[in-house]
Amino acid sequence: MPSAISGEFCHTACIHLCFYFDSYFLHLSHFLSVAVSSYITQKGYEKKRTKLLAPYIIQAPGKDSSPPICRGHAAPPSSSSRYRERRSRRTHRSGGTRDDRYRSDIHTEAVQAALAKHKQEKMALPMPTKRRSTYVQSPINTRTPPDSSSGSEDESSARRQSSVAAPPPSHLQSPETWANRSAQGSSTSSSASSTLSHDGKMFEEVQFCPCVSESRCLRRRFHPPPPGCSSAGVPVNSRVSTKIQQLLNTLKRPKRPPLSEFFTDDSEEIVEVPEPDPNTPKPEGRQIIPVKGEPLGVVSNWPPALQAALARWGATQGKSPALTALDITGKPLYTLTYGKLWSRSVKLAYTLLNKLGTKNEQILKPGDRVALVYPNSDPGMFWVAFYGCLLAEVIPVPIEVPLSRKDAGISQVGFLLGSCGVGLALTSEICLKGLPKTPTGEIMQYKGWPRLKWVITDSKYLTKPSKDWQPHIPTANTDPAYIEYKASKEGTVVGVAVSKVAMLTHCQALTQACNYCEGETLVNVLDFKKEMGLWHGVLTAVMNRIHTISVPYAVMKACPLSWVQRVHIHKARVALVKCRDLHWAMMAHRDQRDTSLASLRMLIVADGANPWSVSSCDAFLNVFQSHGLKPEVICPCATSPEAMTVAIRRPGVPGAPLPARAILSMGGLSHGVIRVNTEDKNSALTVQDVGHVMPGALMCIVRPDGPPQLCKTDEIGEIIINSRAGGTMYYGLPGLTKNTFEVIPVNANGVPIGEIPFVRSGLLGFVGPGSLIFVVGKIEGLLMVSGRRHNADDLVATALAVEPVKTVYRGRIAVFSVTVFYDERVVIVAEQRPDASEEDSFQWMSRVLQAIDSIHQVGLYCLALVPANTLPKTPLGGIHISDTKQFFLDGSLHPCNILMCPHTCVTNLPKPRQKQPVGVGPASVMVGNLVAGKRIAQAAGRDLGMIEDQDLVRKHQYLTEALQWRAQTDPDHVLYVLLNAKGVTVGTATCVQLHKRAEKIAAALMEKGSINTGENVVLLYPPGIDLIAAFYGCLYAGCVPVNVRPPHPQNLAATLPTVRMIIDVSRTACILTTQNLMRTLRSKEAAASVNIKTWPTIIDTDDLPRRRPPQIYKPPTAEMIAYLDFSVSTTGMLTGVKISHAAVSALCRSIKLQCELYSSRQIAICLDPYCGLGFVLWCLASVYSGHQSILIPPFELESCLSLWLSTLSQYRIRDTFCSYSVMELCTKGLGTQTELLKARGVNLSCVRSCVVIAEERPRLALSHSFSKLFKDLGLSSRAVSTAFGSRVNLAVCLQGTTGPDPCTVYVDMKSLRHDRVRLVERGAPQSLPLMESGKILPGVRVIIVNPETRGPLGDSHLGEIWVNSPHNASGYYTIYGEESLQADHFNTKLSFGDPQTLWARTGYLGFVKRTELLDASGDRHDALFVVGSLDETLELRGLRYHPTDIETSVSRAHRSIAESAVFTWTNLLVVVSELCGSEQDALDLVPLITNVVLEEHHLIVGVVVIVDPGVIPINSRGEKQRMHLRDSFLADQLDPIYVAYNM
Repeated sequence: MPSAISGEFCHTACIHLCFYFDSYFLHLSHFLSVAVSSYITQKGYEKKRTKLLAPYIIQAPGKDSSPPICRGHAAPPSSSSRYRERRSRRTHRSGGTRDDRYRSDIHTEAVQAALAKHKQEKMALPMPTKRRSTYVQSPINTRTPPDSSSGSEDESSARRQSSVAAPPPSHLQSPETWANRSAQGSSTSSSASSTLSHDGKMFEEVQFCPCVSESRCLRRRFHPPPPGCSSAGVPVNSRVSTKIQQLLNTLKRPKRPPLSEFFTDDSEEIVEVPEPDPNTPKPEGRQIIPVKGEPLGVVSNWPPALQAALARWGATQGKSPALTALDITGKPLYTLTYGKLWSRSVKLAYTLLNKLGTKNEQILKPGDRVALVYPNSDPGMFWVAFYGCLLAEVIPVPIEVPLSRKDAGISQVGFLLGSCGVGLALTSEICLKGLPKTPTGEIMQYKGWPRLKWVITDSKYLTKPSKDWQPHIPTANTDPAYIEYKASKEGTVVGVAVSKVAMLTHCQALTQACNYCEGETLVNVLDFKKEMGLWHGVLTAVMNRIHTISVPYAVMKACPLSWVQRVHIHKARVALVKCRDLHWAMMAHRDQRDTSLASLRMLIVADGANPWSVSSCDAFLNVFQSHGLKPEVICPCATSPEAMTVAIRRPGVPGAPLPARAILSMGGLSHGVIRVNTEDKNSALTVQDVGHVMPGALMCIVRPDGPPQLCKTDEIGEIIINSRAGGTMYYGLPGLTKNTFEVIPVNANGVPIGEIPFVRSGLLGFVGPGSLIFVVGKIEGLLMVSGRRHNADDLVATALAVEPVKTVYRGRIAVFSVTVFYDERVVIVAEQRPDASEEDSFQWMSRVLQAIDSIHQVGLYCLALVPANTLPKTPLGGIHISDTKQFFLDGSLHPCNILMCPHTCVTNLPKPRQKQPVGVGPASVMVGNLVAGKRIAQAAGRDLGMIEDQDLVRKHQYLTEALQWRAQTDPDHVLYVLLNAKGVTVGTATCVQLHKRAEKIAAALMEKGSINTGENVVLLYPPGIDLIAAFYGCLYAGCVPVNVRPPHPQNLAATLPTVRMIIDVSRTACILTTQNLMRTLRSKEAAASVNIKTWPTIIDTDDLPRRRPPQIYKPPTAEMIAYLDFSVSTTGMLTGVKISHAAVSALCRSIKLQCELYSSRQIAICLDPYCGLGFVLWCLASVYSGHQSILIPPFELESCLSLWLSTLSQYRIRDTFCSYSVMELCTKGLGTQTELLKARGVNLSCVRSCVVIAEERPRLALSHSFSKLFKDLGLSSRAVSTAFGSRVNLAVCLQGTTGPDPCTVYVDMKSLRHDRVRLVERGAPQSLPLMESGKILPGVRVIIVNPETRGPLGDSHLGEIWVNSPHNASGYYTIYGEESLQADHFNTKLSFGDPQTLWARTGYLGFVKRTELLDASGDRHDALFVVGSLDETLELRGLRYHPTDIETSVSRAHRSIAESAVFTWTNLLVVVSELCGSEQDALDLVPLITNVVLEEHHLIVGVVVIVDPGVIPINSRGEKQRMHLRDSFLADQLDPIYVAYNM
């Protein structure tokens, strides 16, 4: 509540009392208001008020501080000016236009007032955009229950670590800031801009009231056990060879050393404790005294057991009617007399005990539990079965008829039957025929149900007992008589056992409270299997020989006035109804004018405890008073399955004043205290009493949470009851029973007030004047948001008071809360009418948000509209809340409209980090690290120069010389083997063949192309040997090759412009290509995308004449450019880097050493050969090292997935290189075919190392999946590793064959966002697994640097990876005149420490950790971990986020998410997800994505975009092009299925 409301109500020490008596009293209240407005002093006002009110206040003895109540006649308008005044203030509507059972004058006025300021406004909130096909609304029966998808252990390890509290939400994004940000994003997508602006206005008119929330802050620090990732090394022994030593070190199980560096910073203190609101109302009364009901009278002719009453009436009043059942039209179908009821029950009892098994075997014994399965349309069969069970002394368990395997809560009913040990079910023949059957004709086995034996109880199947057989009727004792089912808030169905004595006592108490007389007629509209319908209409009715007319639910749907007609026809004295039935009768009232309700002495309203029952009762009285209905006969009551009847209003005396009403402040209620609402009608709740406590019962009010401490007199709490007439236990669940049925209340000091056990009723309420009981809600409808209580029913009433009513079905609305990010969040789900337009729905949803925010001071988290008739139903047509909630959480609700509002309701986010000004220089940081005992984070590979013979190095100074040397010394050695999709060799190249093909191409370049030395030549080839020959041909001719991926012939429009761009940027003089590609470049299709007339000279190298160049070019210096490497980075930048001959030679030598490559070795390469390390391995490494490369073009895997793995097995390959795309293709495509591959003889035990070539963080989950899947084919779990390269250095790390295995560490994600590295144990909350990116190559040095200060960092920090190596690239080719950028990226120096060395900046963030494993030289191994690209990190709330972490969480959110990508747009986080399921799943993803990002990353998603599979662009290395995606989103080129703007 805002302080303006709560403060004004709690500053007065006294509690205002308002009584509605008559006109005199109106003068009194007028006088008081005048007195107050005339500035009377507080003391004088108190004195005068006390004197004037004294005659009218009736105080219960011993009560001194009672809640304020307003008394008055609930009379028709003609007799009460107060009522008339109230009626005139609201818009008068005819009964047929709205559902008045939810109608509340207070709510309607409040909603209208709350929305009044929005009346003139346009709809200014951004409306979601939706592809038209998503309107297809599927019927409920097409839905399938979701599979339970389980993430891996690592993925599921990120869970909550600490609770957080809510600072006042000043930092929340208001609509104004949305508008400003939207205005900044000039290239907004048309879909976004069209929905964000209406008539040129953007949000400025909408105002959200921030929630003043009182949150509890529970801080828990998580101290992990000392982590580590490696094992202690073995001391180097001269007698043990280095190889064996390496093997031993690799095999040793890592021991976890204590973590030396531990830091404390503000990430631990993630939130501030909000200051408590001084205006929060607190209870001020004294401790409540238990309330006693009147003594239960002893009547001489009350039976000793209920069965005895039936026996008596069956014998003495056999013709007397017991039950009349109605048909579907509302006409009497049959009447069961007490004689028939008794004889049939006896027959059933005899059959159950004696005729079910064989002669000697008795299937049922007294005390066994039996299920009763009867439809609501057949009360007679149920009565016979129920009393037959009582007579046989077996325990009936009435349940609903299962209609299908997908019934709401069907498996939970199975849990009930299992916990009760039910093995037998009684049913009728008709019902049995209607049950779902298997194809063989057997009753279907329902999910979670025990195996049941079905018994038909129709009379013709029962055996008449012998004359000497009589049922045993003992005096009522504490054994269970029957078990009543009850569904909890979570959906669990439990059985409340009612003892024989409790059943009898309850009937006696109801007889006394309701003054039942023998032979009366009762009309029952309620379910006769449970609660009020069973207690009054089946049990108490038989005890008092009452004639019950049972009106089934189906009749009410067909003929809503049928119960009123039955009262009129049968002159019924009592009717048992719900507010729903009052409303339906009122709606159909015009059809019947001659009905009379004058015979009614008691109209029992079973759900009279609901807050909105007041208006239903008033409206019904208003309509039917002219039909003889007397105001005093309306009797609301409060019940629960556990405590049974808690309280019931006794029938009044004609003419006596009607009982009290309380008008309470909702702000006070949300804090659990009672305050009268005298001024702000918008936030008032009117509740009626439910009468007095039951006879013979004792009642207390205790706090609903924590120990059962007695409440104060002005405090709301849970009602608990001590009575002989209540449930005794949850059958078969002793743990739950103790918490509910054996409660001992305690006082403020925690001391028990006695030894009598009480039963929790699950009702929230208070005791008013005269010991009247008021109920304001139920525990199961209680939503605890930010420490405040809200009642689901109140929120329903507010939502339904919002116009336009044509949007949703009234009565088909569910309110529940879900726990997201340490607090409960309110979700409303409603069924939308088919004729409601998109605009109407969105308008209604926006207004509901505003109304609930204004009236209840609580923000809605999600508001979803689903197609009509798709929410799970309870047996009597209500909404199954727990199933609806589960559908919401599982992503199987399939809404047609959804609105998420996390910005307004999530007020407990961690504080945004304020970046401190850099007052500490890099030198101080370095000294600080040294003082703290932390290493500077740097690492190096082996020394490159000392190892190899210098002659060989000189020989391989240039690759051209190496090829010529090999052509002379070993001409027939096969360097390359090219395979096709069938695994057949389609091309080979020996040393001499490659040399001669290169010569032919060099000659052609000189003759046809007139190429000068140093000019650039584009190579446009599919993966193969032609590409390799063309590369060496260029080097022979003295040209600079530029390798370019050829355009895709089926997608020229998208791929050809990139080719054209590289040709233009590199200023190419000539293009070398194949005949097919040359035709493609000059085709009409190509002309549609680029200007084909301006291509440089194109040379087709397919059929060149045999010519040799005059001479083979030798560069004058090794620093000359060997080739240009062009690549599109993940941020969408096309960059070309210059690679010198010296760098090529150094890189090839480094790889040769790391991977131990010799002429006798074979490797398999399944990579794209167009840039980076893929190109080096494909074209350069074999010529340098002499090993044989088996080339597998990745596109061939599309037609034969097993090609790569079959090749590894066939050629017994020890070392192979692939990309993540290839690995993912095999994992997804071959995951189910491992047995088939095994049968075909595929064996991967030969593979020693499988290296994934990438420029990103290692994909641990994919690597693990691949290893696990193909373990059965012999693949070693240690084989898979990764490499790391960047634009400035094509290969920084490569696992190779020597050295320890790559290690995995778990780091704390919260620390990582602060650029810190803190190791934690596997499975720790918020832990992120990271795999080492391979071993650092020989000759390479890396250091971790602060990208801002450029100072070296300690090894507990995350920083940019800088690299120094002889194979660094020489610089960018594409950037003209940007010498500063060139120097910054390729030739930069540290600001402190070692200012001489030149470093290249990789643009990737990472860290170095020293492990306990030993490398080949016997030193401890330094592992490099790559975390992500610096350019791609998201700066949100002052913290650094890596997109891949958020995307991993999003992909786990729902089974239908194929791939996802994130980026920021005007400070909002945008999540794009590819939907691989049905389009009806699209809107299900929005709340799940919002939830998971909030839970795991403490971020609010601003926009969720659902797209088709394949929309997220991915480059050849399998990396997402997030900036391309962002540009497409802003240019409205994604064709999204759905775009949701989270408010």
